[in-house]
Amino acid sequence: LKRGGCSETVPAGSLFIKADSELPVAGSVKARGGIYEVLKHTEKLALEHGLITTDSDYSTLLEKREFFSKYKIQVGSTGNLGLSIGIASAALGYDVTVHMSADAKQWKKDLLREKGVDVIEYQTDYSEAVRQGRKLSDADPTSYFIDDENSVDLFMGYAVAALRLRAQLSAHGVSVDAEHPLFVYLPCGVGGAPGGVTFGLKQIFGDAAHCFFIEPTQAPCMVLGMASGLHNGIAVRDIGLTGLTHADGLAVGRASGFVGRVMEPLLSGGFTLRDAKLYEYMRDLLETENAFIEPSSCAAFEGPALLGRSEEWREYIEAHGLAEKMKNAAHIAWATGGRLVPEEIRKEYIATRLA
Repeated sequence: LKRGGCSETVPAGSLFIKADSELPVAGSVKARGGIYEVLKHTEKLALEHGLITTDSDYSTLLEKREFFSKYKIQVGSTGNLGLSIGIASAALGYDVTVHMSADAKQWKKDLLREKGVDVIEYQTDYSEAVRQGRKLSDADPTSYFIDDENSVDLFMGYAVAALRLRAQLSAHGVSVDAEHPLFVYLPCGVGGAPGGVTFGLKQIFGDAAHCFFIEPTQAPCMVLGMASGLHNGIAVRDIGLTGLTHADGLAVGRASGFVGRVMEPLLSGGFTLRDAKLYEYMRDLLETENAFIEPSSCAAFEGPALLGRSEEWREYIEAHGLAEKMKNAAHIAWATGGRLVPEEIRKEYIATRLA
């Protein structure tokens, strides 16, 4: 992968893409947490009402759509979480509502509606969509709200990705230990998906895993929350930022306080990047690997792109005694979405150039 449009490459180690952009059903990392929580809630309802036992063939639940149609699932989303939960819930027969912020792409709203999902649009940001969705769900005893800001179930669904990655690295002969560090770069919105992945990686690899979040310069809610120590007590607009970004999945002004506090002893650091780079990295990946991922996903490449050029990077590597180990390092850029992007939208993205 070319770095920022130039011919330089990652100076040490190997660079891989974790292609959650190709996951079935939802085509994004949100398939991990979102579908897990939908299925867990479905299991709970089915057990409570005697539709199954723990020894049953769970696939029979697909025949119980009439039962599940009496229940609602709601979620607030900027896009991919809504796709994940909307598609999975509708397939089971639930009455599904996705509350989408102004940043959500029209094609994602259209796809959800095609699947029979009720989409409520807000001309405000992600936090307000979540707040309104939670309020409406709480007022309805048949409704279950999937909370991207505070859900432990979502978080643990994402964490399972670490087990999958361990198996994949092993299959490729990649070791992760004190002499073979692992650097993982995760695009970050409210924090649930990258936080869950980081939590899982740290449980498995411990200090050998170095995880970094990447956010847009106008919406660095997790960096702001963690650096200030205020977590969800501060929003990007409080310091004069707009919260507006082309990276719809990362367009979040206030981070999850739950995730931020869990990350305090685990996260290695964070980067921010200008929106223009999202499209530059996207085109570089397409040209060099013939692979397409969403612009939001391309934020992941800012970490390895700055490796060897950033003073902060040098300080981190020296502080952790990694200088002599970098030649053995594995770098993972986590591609968080892309499979479901329509062809005409892909062409628009490829043609987009920002100053």
